[in-house]
Amino acid sequence: MTTKKTKGGYDVPWVEKYRPRSLDDVVGNEDTLVRLRAIAEDGNMPNLILCGPPGTGKTSSVHALARQLLGSAYNNGVLELNASDSRGIDVVRNKIKGFAMNKVSLPVGRHKIIILDEADAMTGAAQQALRRTMEIYSNTTRFALACNVSTKIIEPIQSRAAILRYSRLADEQILNRLRYVCEQEEVSYTDDGLQAIIFTAEGDMRNALNNLQATVSGFEHVSTTNVFKVCDQPHPKKVRSIIDRCLKGNTPEAVKAVTELWNTGYSCSDIIGTLFKVAKSYEMPEALKLEYLREIGFAHMKIADGVGTLLQLLGLAARLCQKVEVAGVME
Repeated sequence: MTTKKTKGGYDVPWVEKYRPRSLDDVVGNEDTLVRLRAIAEDGNMPNLILCGPPGTGKTSSVHALARQLLGSAYNNGVLELNASDSRGIDVVRNKIKGFAMNKVSLPVGRHKIIILDEADAMTGAAQQALRRTMEIYSNTTRFALACNVSTKIIEPIQSRAAILRYSRLADEQILNRLRYVCEQEEVSYTDDGLQAIIFTAEGDMRNALNNLQATVSGFEHVSTTNVFKVCDQPHPKKVRSIIDRCLKGNTPEAVKAVTELWNTGYSCSDIIGTLFKVAKSYEMPEALKLEYLREIGFAHMKIADGVGTLLQLLGLAARLCQKVEVAGVME
């Protein structure tokens, strides 16, 4: 996929500039894409529900499918409504119904396509109204609903649609895409810098591209230090040093390291989130790792409930040191 550079380099967000235009350009979730390619070849698109985490290519896949099915009629034959649009029952009755009733010249055997992004945010009443609209205009219109959790879509709509599931992208898939964008934009980068972007993105391609562009805009070079300055997350090395001390059963040093990190201004949720990611990839006995993740998970739950204090983190550090003593692996 080639893209023209815009004047100044950053006029267009890279997320939009490098958005896939065809199904072959979409990264990851190959099993789902095989089904979409089969639909594109057959030409008869069913109603679809695409569910999965953000930034995994749900909306891009539907738009790519619509382009392939409708060709030059894509602009007239597709209506997209996002969460930013009001999507109460009135919108379903007026805007969606109005588009479904419109006569549009399409290729033979093709249907108009209505894309509802973040459909799980729609009210129950709006979804009930949508169900009836889907039935009445099934001869001319197909619906594609993108959502994070399919269970928030009412059962009657789920039964009328094929459900396609998306999972988070693998690190290697994001890395290849980041390298491609860096080459296209002639960006200076280090491999460690790209790994840092992957660490912060957590399988979310949109997040990865936004972080890459933000780092390039701010520092003109992608390195580990620059990425964590832009993303404003605790540096994994500092968090790793906390786990190192916990594994040695050195509670005073672990508590001191947590306090130092807290004093740099990071929130409780930032620290606990990075701690979980680092602990997950840390080399330690499997049984001990499960205990660590369990304790971190419980602490994360309390922090999410609103108890985001330093004491919560210090208590966690003490418990992690204690786990080592119980496991009998203290040096």
